Amino acid sequence: MTEEAKAAASGRETLLVFRLAGEAFALPVLCVHEIIDPIRVTRVPHAPAWAPGLVNVRGAVIPLIDMRRRLRMPPAEAGAEARMIVVEIDLAGAPARLALGADAVEEVLEADTSALRPLPELGARWPEAFIRGVAPRGEGVVVLLDPEPLFRSDAAKAA
Repeated sequence: MTEEAKAAASGRETLLVFRLAGEAFALPVLCVHEIIDPIRVTRVPHAPAWAPGLVNVRGAVIPLIDMRRRLRMPPAEAGAEARMIVVEIDLAGAPARLALGADAVEEVLEADTSALRPLPELGARWPEAFIRGVAPRGEGVVVLLDPEPLFRSDAAKAA
């Protein structure tokens, strides 16, 4: 059982909360490798819109995931608080490192994942396969993303 699966099974999980288009999203901290300032992207011809290019992070060339496109949000220019979150996850049985863009990184928090609720069926624009659930956070909610389907290329066809 992976560390991520053990944490999820315990009902408590440490999450990294970040913003996209004013919405709060979270990923398990266990899959976060580092957070960096935005760096130059080398565009890849004919790449899918949600994975438009590559970035060089300390000598490692890794794919960049456009989270806005992946979650069916309109594109936007990066602001002063924009960051790249470098994650390392298991894809097709092998470790993979990916960079994803975020409008801002807000905090690391301990969450009770047993309190997650399904995404309400109110015409949510985000692909359901990418969402583990939503949880209350202060006066709002945070949407917990599921890294494995979110970053798997064949999930885009299913979404």
